[in-house]
Amino acid sequence: MASKRRVSEKWVSGWPKSEQPRQRLLTRGADALSDAELLAIFLRVGVKGTSVLDLSRRLLQSFGGFRGLLKASQQELGGIKGLGEAKVATLKALAAVTVRYMAEEMQRGPFIGHSRDVQRLLCGRFRDRDRETFAVVFLDTRHHVLAVEEMFQGTLNSATVFPREIVRRALQLNAAAMVAVHNHPSGNPSPSPDDRQVTRELQRACGLMDISLLDHIVIGGNDCFSFAEHRLL
Repeated sequence: MASKRRVSEKWVSGWPKSEQPRQRLLTRGADALSDAELLAIFLRVGVKGTSVLDLSRRLLQSFGGFRGLLKASQQELGGIKGLGEAKVATLKALAAVTVRYMAEEMQRGPFIGHSRDVQRLLCGRFRDRDRETFAVVFLDTRHHVLAVEEMFQGTLNSATVFPREIVRRALQLNAAAMVAVHNHPSGNPSPSPDDRQVTRELQRACGLMDISLLDHIVIGGNDCFSFAEHRLL
């Protein structure tokens, strides 16, 4: 079956129904499909001379996987042979749905019991930003999320942070604790001297209002630095 499928791969619609990616997804689950097969379900059809599976493989190879593909700009996608407006729109919509899904997960009020909970929920959201973004996870007395807000935007190398504004927002939300999060577009999560200074100032400002600063997490690429884990808080 595998060899026959390979020969006729150009026309996925010609496969036995049980072997088509969409049907296999429904009967066996997503784990039974390769990345290219999953992507092919969204792209639906190939182009002249190229099957949808070959097109999917080429895209994943060109952009280094789903992460690179979904962060690619409209112009970058449009420059790929075989990607017309419909397919580009599908990929951009898929990327937007992924981001909104992660945002909804944070707004449901999950319990934050450890710094790794914040890292797991926010790393994907901030690691690919090309500018520094300073966000705060506001928590209630039981450490359930009240809100996740992006407070300050910066440049490639820095973001100006105002601790008093963060504390003011915490009081508005009746937050009992918080976790500060920001990214390093360079991919290196090691805190700068300015990061350490901002953390000290924010900790002092929180202390004056009896609000706990539980951690300050720096995201760089796929790595994170936790001030709490390094006993800097």
